[in-house]
Amino acid sequence: MRLNPHLFEVNAFRFLQGLAGKSAKPLTLAAIAEKEWKTLRESGFDVVWLMGVWKRSPGARQKALNDPALRQTYHQALPGWTEKDVPGSPYAVYEYALDSFLGGEGSLAELKRRLNRLGLKLMLDFVPNHLAFDHPWTFSHPEYFIGAKDPQKSEHPDWFFESKPGIFLAHGRDPYFPPWSDTVQINYFSEAAREAMTGELEKIAAVSDGVRCDMAMLAMSDIFSKVWGPVAGRPKPEKEFWAEAIKRIRGKFPDFIFMAEAYWDTEWQLQQMGFDFTYDKTLYDRLLHSGAQDVRAHLTAEKEYQSRSARFIENHDEKRAFKAFGPQRSLASAMVSSTVPGLRFFHHGQQEGREIHTPIQMIREPGEKTRPEIQSFYGRLLKLIDKPVFHEGRWQLLAVPFPDLLAWSWELNSRFTIIIVNYSSAAFKGNVQGMDIDLEPWGVHIVEK
Repeated sequence: MRLNPHLFEVNAFRFLQGLAGKSAKPLTLAAIAEKEWKTLRESGFDVVWLMGVWKRSPGARQKALNDPALRQTYHQALPGWTEKDVPGSPYAVYEYALDSFLGGEGSLAELKRRLNRLGLKLMLDFVPNHLAFDHPWTFSHPEYFIGAKDPQKSEHPDWFFESKPGIFLAHGRDPYFPPWSDTVQINYFSEAAREAMTGELEKIAAVSDGVRCDMAMLAMSDIFSKVWGPVAGRPKPEKEFWAEAIKRIRGKFPDFIFMAEAYWDTEWQLQQMGFDFTYDKTLYDRLLHSGAQDVRAHLTAEKEYQSRSARFIENHDEKRAFKAFGPQRSLASAMVSSTVPGLRFFHHGQQEGREIHTPIQMIREPGEKTRPEIQSFYGRLLKLIDKPVFHEGRWQLLAVPFPDLLAWSWELNSRFTIIIVNYSSAAFKGNVQGMDIDLEPWGVHIVEK
């Protein structure tokens, strides 16, 4: 895989349903026409993250249908929706087996072979922190999960549920938000649970080239101790789950790719445990909420860290970039996130300028017209960053005496490209690096020599 690779995230259910509407016969992942994948490869993508392929939980689906707050988001995103449009959350995994909606046994392995022939790698989800609250292990192996004793259950009744008579287990939880009521919390201080989850990773590695690990920092021992220590019922293990699991997977699949969704300044630690790439939410937040000076400060970080950062301005968790940033700023931020080192991460619909964020529990998206000016911009951007200089070249942040400008260069074999971005709502006119520059608000200047 190239340095500074390009990743395309697509919701598996929605992608297949959209293609099936154009097909005269039932469609599975393995039967998708090669031209669909070839188009991605020709656009310069290296990795396809097929989000949400695992078997959905019937119980989680029912919760998704019954939740008044979620139902309101369905109405907002897709007026006229029906219950058929809600298969439930892909992050309440019932089983690490392909959901029957997407195909049968062997479909993922066949898809991987087809993508690899085209030069594409297949990435799938791994959800380390939790499983669906009705997962079969809650009956066969309740010891894998955080359990509750009466005082704990009484003090935090929303944390726990009765999995079977007299057995209370915890829901998965981010400490800054209410528990995810459609999930059950893995106990990472349990060696048996660690072994079981590593076994699930091995199953995924056998049919894919990589995983995107959901909320990866929640399985780190120090964080897990802060969230669950008093109720974990076991001492903190000496070794980190990720370091051991990644080492084991790489022993069988040396080139397997690990990407972590990571927050709370845990990115560098996760990289040291073996992750190839970690989410760069800091860059996203600074592009969205701050100005050029804060963005530049972030880009002065150590180069190895930067090269292992996953840069994005949109994914299934965030608002659509066109909506969040606004038309002009979204393009400037895309230029920034796509021309610095690291994994360049694009989301299905981003290139068309979609603005409706559809809840992950839904299979159908609203129809939105493609915005030609956005599509044209991304066409030019993808063509630019597909050039060898952006993958094999040397990147350098350039010093410019103007607070609203961002500038850097890429150099390879005496050829170089300079990117200058006016990350501001005010026009700019001046001399930069010996060049007279005249930029509109959020404008971009590119020099290739």
